[in-house]
Amino acid sequence: MPTASLFRHADFRRLWAGDTASQFATFTGHTVLPLLAATVLFASPAQMGLLAAAEHAAFLLLGLPAGVWVDRMRRRPLMIRAGLVRALLLLSVPLAGWFGVLTLTQLMLVAALVGVSTLFFDIAYQSFLPSLIGRARLLDGNAKLQASQSVAQVGGPGIGGGLAQLAGAANAVLLTGCGYLVSVFALWRIRSVEPRPSRDVDTTLRAEVAEGLRFVFGNPSLRAIVCATATANLSGGAFTALEVLFLTRDLSLPAGEVGLLLALGGIGGVTGALTARAWTARLGQARAIWLVPLCTWPSALLVPLAAPGWRVLLVAAGLAGIAYGGVVYNVAQVTYRQAICPDRLLGRMNASVRFVVWGVLPIGGLAGGWLAEAIGVHGAIWACTAVMALGPFWVICSPLRRVRDLPSDPDAGRP
Repeated sequence: MPTASLFRHADFRRLWAGDTASQFATFTGHTVLPLLAATVLFASPAQMGLLAAAEHAAFLLLGLPAGVWVDRMRRRPLMIRAGLVRALLLLSVPLAGWFGVLTLTQLMLVAALVGVSTLFFDIAYQSFLPSLIGRARLLDGNAKLQASQSVAQVGGPGIGGGLAQLAGAANAVLLTGCGYLVSVFALWRIRSVEPRPSRDVDTTLRAEVAEGLRFVFGNPSLRAIVCATATANLSGGAFTALEVLFLTRDLSLPAGEVGLLLALGGIGGVTGALTARAWTARLGQARAIWLVPLCTWPSALLVPLAAPGWRVLLVAAGLAGIAYGGVVYNVAQVTYRQAICPDRLLGRMNASVRFVVWGVLPIGGLAGGWLAEAIGVHGAIWACTAVMALGPFWVICSPLRRVRDLPSDPDAGRP
């Protein structure tokens, strides 16, 4: 077991810096784009659902072949190209706003194409990490990357909401595009030489996709993790599509306070990232995967109890609980997936998982918009949070409940 700190690993620091810049850009954009749609383009609940669906449609439509393509390519150059595409797409939004030609259709198209680039970036970076730092340090590396994501979850909405209120939501998108450019620069400075992936020329795309799916769904523990995460993301996709409408219309909050409230909720994620290693050490990695979400995800039910006045703080409390449990859960389950997967299958494994767990996000967004049209935004928020609270059921009923720690041998993950 290596003892050298990852703080001394120069290329990991560069990957960490690039991912941090990317995460800040992403969470700023997740606040600014819905605010732009809701407050400037006056989107309806159904249109907000379509916007949320557009952001994640690529995971459903391209998720499986993307994993094969990632396994065939060097991952760092792919991440750099994805960052450049995201930056250019998002910079087109303020440009259209300055000329008075910005439409909801353009916003949805940009969101969809940014989602395609994000799909490739996310699969590539999770597949790149084991070769960069080694499998023995994956828990440490994932905890640090998750900490950056959690800080971005706090800072991004606050920055986005504040800029939207001060300079206009279209102008605030500038920061998102610039954040991706900073990410590209940091990734470009990584010096580790990445070997060219080997490939069996006689293997078809369909056969390679099928091999990734068999690896994921043939393993009972992986299958339970996928189902639990998909349940949470399905409800989360519906919730995300409606949260800005709920906060601005039902709770009558201005853009700046929306960003602040979302940032307060994100503090739970930062705390989760800082304590994830302690929890996995105390509970065991396998127990952390099911016990932590069991204790924290039901806090989502605090959100629909909010009302104008001091009770808006229930939103922050509920979001903080979800974020805390989600981060500890993600550190444990992502490390498990990377540790048991052979190198040649990492892209396909990550793509197969994300095909399901991110593919349900556009379905959730559409369902949330439809449900809000049918029963109102507040009723739909109740439904979303109730489903989220049930998410841990899958991992509680899996083999993970009967073991404390997880195997580190990639062959142990073979079905």
